[in-house]
Amino acid sequence: MTGFAGVLVALVCADAAQAAVAEEHIQQPYPVRAQPGETLRQALNAATPITVNGQRFHGYTRWNVRWTFRWWREASGRCTITEVTTRLRTEVQLPELRSATPAQQAVFDRYLPALSRHEQGHVQFGRDAAQAIDQGITALPAAPDCATLERQANALGHRLLREHTEREKQYDRDTYHGASQGAKLE
Repeated sequence: MTGFAGVLVALVCADAAQAAVAEEHIQQPYPVRAQPGETLRQALNAATPITVNGQRFHGYTRWNVRWTFRWWREASGRCTITEVTTRLRTEVQLPELRSATPAQQAVFDRYLPALSRHEQGHVQFGRDAAQAIDQGITALPAAPDCATLERQANALGHRLLREHTEREKQYDRDTYHGASQGAKLE
């Protein structure tokens, strides 16, 4: 599960090319109160705020990559990237069991680590996308003019976002949304 966006800002600067990825990670637990006689699956399905295309999920990760860059215009009019700043923001939603029977708690204690590992896989797709964008824009060769350089940098960033989003969707298909990684309830 993911979401993304890209943004551009071009500023004039005469520094040597530099790049950096800044990360912000947010955990958003949601409360679950399992009732005696209820399965953990029933309790989680009732409590989850996560619904995508009519399907309920117990965990969800959103990531967003934004980039800015600075460039330098040479006397000839050619333009070169001098600095790239890429920001990754991730939000992970996972259940937090607030009340349960000992049996429900035992099932949850086995389930949550697997679900968390699966969601961290989604976070990694965001990291990989941010790094690829950061490095790709930093490595762009000089362009004949700054407008061309801006178009090339942003086209590259958006293409890399699409590629990583497609890989992430395949990850969910390959793992059955984490079930093959142990994130499944009977």
